[in-house]
Amino acid sequence: MSIKVGDSIPAMTLVKATADGPAPVTTAELFGGRSVALFSVPGAFTPTCSARHLPGYVEHAETFLRNGVDEVVCLSVNDAFVMAAWGKSAHADGKVTMIADGNGDFSKALGLTFDGSAYGMGIRGQRFSMIVRDGKVAELNIEPPGAFGVSSAEHLLGQLA
Repeated sequence: MSIKVGDSIPAMTLVKATADGPAPVTTAELFGGRSVALFSVPGAFTPTCSARHLPGYVEHAETFLRNGVDEVVCLSVNDAFVMAAWGKSAHADGKVTMIADGNGDFSKALGLTFDGSAYGMGIRGQRFSMIVRDGKVAELNIEPPGAFGVSSAEHLLGQLA
């Protein structure tokens, strides 16, 4: 069963891509006492994720901040080095925080994974977006397989209005 609106984000440690290399960050540090726009993509440098998903959040990062969001976070089942390189190539620095869920443990704890083994990708995180307020899910948008719409920056911004 997947996480739902009103649920608390599980207590875990993720890895943040920084200019100084990978840095551990707990979900309590990331989500506690703040408002966070979190979106998940199946993989860094993949077609839809690179052409539409991440760029939308980079483009609208300031609008999220003006609407009460403290941080915009991109999550993927990739390592922190890949997330850092992808963030750099997408000009996300200072706009979107790139978080690695290297083993997919966080995505599994949320109940939001899919098996991409048929495509050589293994277990990946589903495409979704959410607003987390003080560690609790306030909005949640889960894409059907192969879709891109409700997890977009534009859709999530509409839920803040």
